[in-house]
Amino acid sequence: MSQPAVPADAVPRDEAAGRLAAARRALAGCIARHAPADGAHPSAYPGLSFVRFSGPSGSNCGLYRPSLTIAAQGAKRVELGESVYEYDERHFLLSSFDLPVQARITCASPVEPYLCVALDIDPQRLGELVGEHGLPPAPETPVMRGLAVGTTPLDLIEPMLRLVRLLDTPEHLPVLGQLAEREILYRVLTGELGRRLRQAALSAGASSQIARAIAWIKEHYTAPLRIEALAQVVNMSPSSLHHHFKAVTAMSPLQFQKQLRLREARMLMLSGLLDAGSAARRVGYESASQFSREYSRLFGSPPSRDVARLRDGDPAQTAAV
Repeated sequence: MSQPAVPADAVPRDEAAGRLAAARRALAGCIARHAPADGAHPSAYPGLSFVRFSGPSGSNCGLYRPSLTIAAQGAKRVELGESVYEYDERHFLLSSFDLPVQARITCASPVEPYLCVALDIDPQRLGELVGEHGLPPAPETPVMRGLAVGTTPLDLIEPMLRLVRLLDTPEHLPVLGQLAEREILYRVLTGELGRRLRQAALSAGASSQIARAIAWIKEHYTAPLRIEALAQVVNMSPSSLHHHFKAVTAMSPLQFQKQLRLREARMLMLSGLLDAGSAARRVGYESASQFSREYSRLFGSPPSRDVARLRDGDPAQTAAV
């Protein structure tokens, strides 16, 4: 009696899934070793860091730099304006601009903590890589959201794993680390989110202008913001600036500035340097009542209550972004 035919691609698919699972486990083990306690942990390689948390976190506000984040275990939810992004061990997060976000860890436990590795993206190296290898340029319009989630393939995990393992041989890290970093960037550039990253690498056009607008707001966030003046700085019309800025950041320039102000005020209060009124004035608010209303809207409770809650809880949770 003849046996049923086995699909030709069944074994290769199983092997690929096994290799992917093994690489993910290996990466999780390396992250756990370099992040032995809850919180964020920098590494000896510039821009490479690790995060570990042993339980779900509350919603926290932070600023994402251009970066690639790979979760080897657990899951996280990130909010940019009204847009929501969720990623886990099967998905990575790509940030191609400086963006104020709210985030919380949604899946983690002491037995299986949330474990991730993040690599900052250097725009100059990114641009050089695009130019050197003749990668197809991304169309400049329409500009795309500065945050995205993609499926994590084996050919992205493997170079990240090599980069992390190089931390154990610091004598090789400066040379081989850069090679691994270039491969990581190349894999993202040629993958499903490559168009977004190539657009961020452009030195001209709307994406570049929005990057300059973001940098200007970050530098002058305490000063009153006039859209007409900012549009002149980045050589755009006010309407074009507003449209493209919201397309990238999911918020208007004024909302972006507000989030920067409130985040900085929160950090000042948590550090114990200033009370609510002084922090509000330091970041550019003239009205204490307006500051309290906007703070409560963003963080869920008034400044004094929110800061007291964070101080009473686990300090590491405030770094969960």
